[in-house]
Amino acid sequence: MILEVKNLTKYFGGLAALSDVSLQLEEGKVLGLIGPNGAGKTTLFNCVSGLLPISSGEVIVNGTSTAKLKPHQITKLGIARTFQVVKPFGNMTTLENVMVGAFLNTSNYKQAEKIAMEAMKTVFLDNQSNQLAKTLNLGQRKRLEIAKALATQPKLLLLDEVMAGLTPTEVQEMLDVIRQINKSGVSILIIEHIMEAIMNISDD
Repeated sequence: MILEVKNLTKYFGGLAALSDVSLQLEEGKVLGLIGPNGAGKTTLFNCVSGLLPISSGEVIVNGTSTAKLKPHQITKLGIARTFQVVKPFGNMTTLENVMVGAFLNTSNYKQAEKIAMEAMKTVFLDNQSNQLAKTLNLGQRKRLEIAKALATQPKLLLLDEVMAGLTPTEVQEMLDVIRQINKSGVSILIIEHIMEAIMNISDD
């Protein structure tokens, strides 16, 4: 298993945002996570990626417990995630944005540039490499968000509503991107409200 979540509980004060959540994701698979707004889906992502400490339970990535690890250490284990609200560095180019992720595993500028360009090709943004991020449309910004995560060279990618707000054509483009990422060997845990899309892309 690339990811095991065991009886994960997260309290905010006296409120349980997550209660005894368990799931498993096999390597190379796509797992869809659905539920109404406020159900705790993004909170689960925040706990798995280390942005929030868990109240009880356990998260295991590739056989390693993340209990005592900081977010950057969990990323080093091979987990990357996107965020619902995309916030690129607007006055930097798309390439420079993606290179930020690439520097997780290299301090060499040319190597980081190469990794970033490969990530941008995967999400079909390589033709916008010199474009300022603030000039991208929403669909392109969503793909930039994924490219930034891919540049960390993850084994597991957490996608948080990457199709929200997109046109039907852009949704199909995003599905193509996700399939290509998964085909490259990256396991995917995806939150999505567009049922047709998540049923189309998920193994479970």
